[in-house]
Amino acid sequence: MEDKELQVGLSYFESKNWKVFPFQLETWKDYLAGKSGLLNAPTGSGKTFALWFPVILEYIRDHPEDWKTRKNIGLRLIWVTPLRALSQDIQKAMQEVCDRIGLPWQIAVRNGDTDAKTRAAQKRRPPEVLITTPETLHVLISQKDHSKLFETIQTVVVDEWHELVGNKRGVQVQLALEYLQSICGRQFKRWAVSATIGNLEQAAEVLLGKNLPAHIVRAAIEKEIILRSVFPDEIEKYPWSGHLGIRLLDKVIPIIEAGKTVLLFTNTRSQTEIWYQKLLESRPDWAGLIAMHHGSLDMKVRAWVEDALHESKLKIVVCTSSLDLGVDFRPVDRVIQVGSPKGVSRFIQRAGRAGHQPGLPSEIFFVPTNSLELIEAAALREAIESGEMESQFAPLLPYDVFIQFLVTLAVGEGLEPMKILEVAKKTFSFAALTHEEMDWMMDFITVGGSSLGSYEDFLKVSLDDDDKYRVKNKRIAMKHRLSMGTIVSEAMMKVKFKNGSYLGSVEEYFISKMKIGDRFFFAGRSLELLQVKDLNAIVQVSQKKTSNVVSWMGARMSLSSKLSDQILQILHAYNQGIYRSEEVQQVLPILDLQSKLSIVPDDRTFLIESHHSKQGYHLFFYPFQGRMIHELMSALIAYRISTSYPVTFNMAMNDYGFELLSDEPISIEEILEEDIFTLKNLEDDILHCINESEMSRRKFREIASIAGLVFQGYPGKPMTFKHVQANSSLLFQVFEQYDPDNLLLKQARLEAMNQQMDQDKLIRAMKKVNQLQIVIKHPVQFTPFSFPIMVDRLSRTTLSSESLEDRIAKIQAQFTIVD
Repeated sequence: MEDKELQVGLSYFESKNWKVFPFQLETWKDYLAGKSGLLNAPTGSGKTFALWFPVILEYIRDHPEDWKTRKNIGLRLIWVTPLRALSQDIQKAMQEVCDRIGLPWQIAVRNGDTDAKTRAAQKRRPPEVLITTPETLHVLISQKDHSKLFETIQTVVVDEWHELVGNKRGVQVQLALEYLQSICGRQFKRWAVSATIGNLEQAAEVLLGKNLPAHIVRAAIEKEIILRSVFPDEIEKYPWSGHLGIRLLDKVIPIIEAGKTVLLFTNTRSQTEIWYQKLLESRPDWAGLIAMHHGSLDMKVRAWVEDALHESKLKIVVCTSSLDLGVDFRPVDRVIQVGSPKGVSRFIQRAGRAGHQPGLPSEIFFVPTNSLELIEAAALREAIESGEMESQFAPLLPYDVFIQFLVTLAVGEGLEPMKILEVAKKTFSFAALTHEEMDWMMDFITVGGSSLGSYEDFLKVSLDDDDKYRVKNKRIAMKHRLSMGTIVSEAMMKVKFKNGSYLGSVEEYFISKMKIGDRFFFAGRSLELLQVKDLNAIVQVSQKKTSNVVSWMGARMSLSSKLSDQILQILHAYNQGIYRSEEVQQVLPILDLQSKLSIVPDDRTFLIESHHSKQGYHLFFYPFQGRMIHELMSALIAYRISTSYPVTFNMAMNDYGFELLSDEPISIEEILEEDIFTLKNLEDDILHCINESEMSRRKFREIASIAGLVFQGYPGKPMTFKHVQANSSLLFQVFEQYDPDNLLLKQARLEAMNQQMDQDKLIRAMKKVNQLQIVIKHPVQFTPFSFPIMVDRLSRTTLSSESLEDRIAKIQAQFTIVD
């Protein structure tokens, strides 16, 4: 690197009283040497400038005499970010650098919120830098003259790669990178920024594709994370999920008071609404200083909250993962996490919101929602110290994303199938794509495959005079542009006041359960439902309080395997008489009682408890593999038992184990002789114990939307959920009957098995069980580990005029005190 351009970067850092970190300098040098790669750096370490400055320095090196002169050089850098909320923050930081050093570049933002006038101006004179999302990058590819826009590009930088690599949005990025490479040639570089994940090398391979060497720059910066657990005054010996968090409100308020600006993370949007409500009730003087941020609130509200955070106008923001990612809110000096985040990476990401500057520690307070979660806090502490993170795996052969991409190209400058096949095969996700599969997809988008040829809407693409395939129908082209992307949300209803003011959106199923006049708490207000019209819920503010807080489906996260392993190691240490953390010392009453009534399972034992109560005959299993795996494993074990015994089970589960409840006594010793944990015939048994066809049908709705088979509606006039569901169900039936080899059907079945049911994880979990010593216990009453599983079933299945708390208190009163 020449001293002259290097000095520009160093001078800027000196003017800010900053020090250039070695990893930043290494990234600059690698970039200027023409390399592509992945930068692994913690939140708040200066990673944006590690990849922004070399772009500037390269331009200064190539234009040493006139780099301060304004000229039309075209688009040089595309910066891809997964969240729109990040865009403005990055844009301001980049533009400030240009203005300070005298570089006459324009840094622009282009996403779904960009108005038509701004888009037109960007097309007339492209900015030097464009900050965008994966979806909008594909919208640009759908433009007729995109080659002219892209031919000047030197680099694409993908921010927060760890958030994209494991999903279909990441596949969109892979396709876009290889396609841009085919336009720009050797000058094109690709970089990404990622927090630490378990399979960082593979994440780099996914980014760089099959033709570029894997290259990783690691920031040797230890980001100190200070974890402080909030302990209840009394440890409940029979914990149950969800209730304790809000009981610790009095301990949380002083933590907020002692901070300058605080983010309080919850795991669900419903919990966010509840905590906002309870905090405001306890501290009405915080009105105007407290705000809420989650993905269902109006975007303008979220933008206001983010601006107010930047400007230090807020004392506390109650939020969900909508504020997980890298927005730099410098005033935030502490973070509160309510409930276990169920994953190490997610916890570190949230902790990093505090002290978002190089060298500053991140302080995070852990508020348990039940006493057993303190063990998860201890597991998080040990995982952070050992540097162990979860892995993210890129989807393989998602045909729906590729079909959408083919139509995108046909809407744009035209599609040349064999050229695009070669582009796709350079990506990680489509490396195994065959000529036969490509021919099938081309047949599908041109003549509707073997079953949809009679319907004009599915004959999207046709061969043009220049031997390129194009979309000729303007209506089909417009519908495609409106439908692009891979995020398929549940059916949502807009919540509006009578004057049309928009509050946010809730799922259709929640409103469908309500009557006119019913009240619910949403967006920080008590609302009364006045009218349901189309997909709008018309409301007014109610002066009466309500405990009916908006809830969303699919809100529960499942324990990650990394955190599960750490918990089992902690329990093993307990069995050895070793209590390393204050959290474990706090929960000793629970562990001691569990040990007296049964045993404490660990990484060497697999515990099964058999217990008889007034409710029936209970079998409790403790694999510690997370709720999702337990849901599938419980169905599998119940099916296998039912093949030998005429019995019906009621099932319940949490992250630690699952329950099979029957009204007939069953000998667990005899059942184990049937080898119910065998790996033989596993896939066939899974298909018998779950409704595979229904799960595939549900998955197909998402795939059909991404592949463009089901239109979601025009802006302001979305299709109803029932309409979308009916259309996708009809297509599913048509394909099953007339086109059984349809690749989208094949994909739906694979995704239902692998994603919905985590078949690979189940196989690993079953193998693990077979390696452990199985211990059977017959406790005289519910144990501390079985109790929360039983409560989970009660909360979901029991109809009663009594509150859940009252019913639980009655059950606890029947227990014998164990000294």
